[in-house]
Formats: sequence, C-alpha cells, structure tokens
Amino acid sequence: MKAAVVTEAGVQVRDVPEPKPTAQQVLVRVRACGLNRADLAVAAGHAHGSVGGPGTIVGMEFAGEVVEVGSEVPASAGIAPGARVMCSGAAGYAELAVADWGRVSPVPGNSMSWEQAATLPIALQTMHDAVVTNGRLTRGECVLIQGASSGVGLMGMQIAKLMGAKLVLGSSTDAGRRARLGEFGCDVAVDTSDSAWPDRVLEATGGRGVELIVDQVSAPVANGNLRACAILGRIVNVGRLGGAKGEFDFDLHAMRRISYIGVTFRTRSVNEVREINRRMRADLWGAVEAGKLRLPLDRTFPLAEAAAALEHMKANRHFGKVVLVT
Repeated sequence: MKAAVVTEAGVQVRDVPEPKPTAQQVLVRVRACGLNRADLAVAAGHAHGSVGGPGTIVGMEFAGEVVEVGSEVPASAGIAPGARVMCSGAAGYAELAVADWGRVSPVPGNSMSWEQAATLPIALQTMHDAVVTNGRLTRGECVLIQGASSGVGLMGMQIAKLMGAKLVLGSSTDAGRRARLGEFGCDVAVDTSDSAWPDRVLEATGGRGVELIVDQVSAPVANGNLRACAILGRIVNVGRLGGAKGEFDFDLHAMRRISYIGVTFRTRSVNEVREINRRMRADLWGAVEAGKLRLPLDRTFPLAEAAAALEHMKANRHFGKVVLVT
C-alpha cells in the first residue's frame, strides 16, 4: 500500500506493508485523513508520544470503511466490515490504517463526506476533554479559547456554546481569521498581539474575567491568562504553539486561586482514551449527527502530495482543516 513515511530526506510517499489489526483493533481503508499540528513534529523526525523517527507513517486521524474487525472487539461497539467510520490513532496518512476499537466512531448518515469526517475525531475528543471533563464548564460561565482559529480551537468554541457557556471569547493574531470566529460560536474576538488584550477580556466580562481558559498558545499569553481569568477559574493547557517555556506570575496565580491543568494524549492509557471518546459521544453525538458541530475545509491534497500539504499547514495561512484524500 501507499503511505507517507518519514525519511532522512523528509516525508515521502512509499510502498509499505499493509498493517495487521490486533485482536482489539479495527482495520480501515482510508479515504481521507486530517492534518494536525503534531504531525509537523513527527514529519520533522521528532518523537510524539510513542511514535516518531525514520520509517514512521504520519497521521493521527482518518475516515474510511472498515475492512476487518479484531476478534476481541466487543459486539456492543457496533463496528462491522463495510461500516463508514472516523478514527483517531496513528499512521493515518496511508491507504490502510488501524485504530483501537474505542477510538472508532460512525460517520453520521450518508451525507457527510469523507473529507468532512476526517476533520472531526481529534478536535472533538481534544476539546470535549478540555472544555467539559478537565475544564468543568458549567452552564452560564464565560470561556476563552486561545488559538481559536485552528481546527481544534474552532471546535472548542462550538462545544463551549453547545454546553451552555454564556459568553465565548476566541483569540487570533490575524484580523481576517478573527473576523470569521463568529461563524463558530465566538461572541468576542481577541487579538493577543495587543498587550492590552486581557483588558478586553475583563471589559467583556464586567471586570470578573472568564471562568475557563483553554490555552493552545502558552508561553506568550501565560501571564495574560492569569489576568484574564476569574478568581477560582480554571486554565486548561492543551497546546504550546507559542512556546513551551515562558514567564509565569506565581503570585497572581495564587492571588486569583486559579486551577492550572495540563492535558495531553501522549501519557494516557488505551482505556483512558476510550473513556474520552465515550464521554465525547455521550455529550456531543446528537449535535454531530445534526451537523451542528463542524469544521471548515481549508484545502485538500492527494496522498501523493502529503509533503506539500504539511508545508501548507506549516506556513500557517490556513483557516480550519487541511485534509489528504487517498
């Protein structure tokens, strides 16, 4: 089969052996796969959790048809050969891929395209876990999504609004992207390249600050987050697009009695990830089926142009998701 593989010369599409599912995995004929920021690190030869290095097939989410179901996949999962599914996992930039059965979800109906389905697994799982499970959002609270114009960020705003947030704020340093955030649940768009951005958040919340911040940027906004967060608020650190190290005002953190929570999928067990997917589907699947949770497709590339697709994402000029089609 064809797959996009990490080599000393960069990502190249090569012929590789077909994967074989274990007893608890599902083999999928991939029709489309979504690109994610972590793919850039893997493509550059770095490790991401348990994957990385030369010979690695890139990719964390994909959609396609079930080819084979492992012998220990529970019947209650409802996964059968021929089913249209969307998955999170590894080695997704390929014609065939495997996923743990607990990370497989059905593609709703027949109207959702493969490309649309491939945009959803990582964003849904990541942001439900951040906003609802770790962020403990309750109805009527105010939420700020840092890095809101990314695919995961756009989903975070929609989930916050769906789960009853009173006010959803989203940040982007690009004026064109900020202008579009309202299409995805944002009530107030914030420009974090302006040093006064925390004042904008405080103004929008009557001086109180937001009860929840989901941060995908980190270093350059860390102290601003502390200023913008309400007393007894929560900050969930999801990503470090702006850098993994920076200044942190420990006194302000203590004064505002903020809960600061770090999350990643890289140190979670198989059972923990299954539970993340289960909780997400319990809360959100009706909205997914109704088309209320969606992500814009920025651009699609054929699998053969995987390296070009990664460069397009790296250039950071896209809005929404970049997708490969097989």
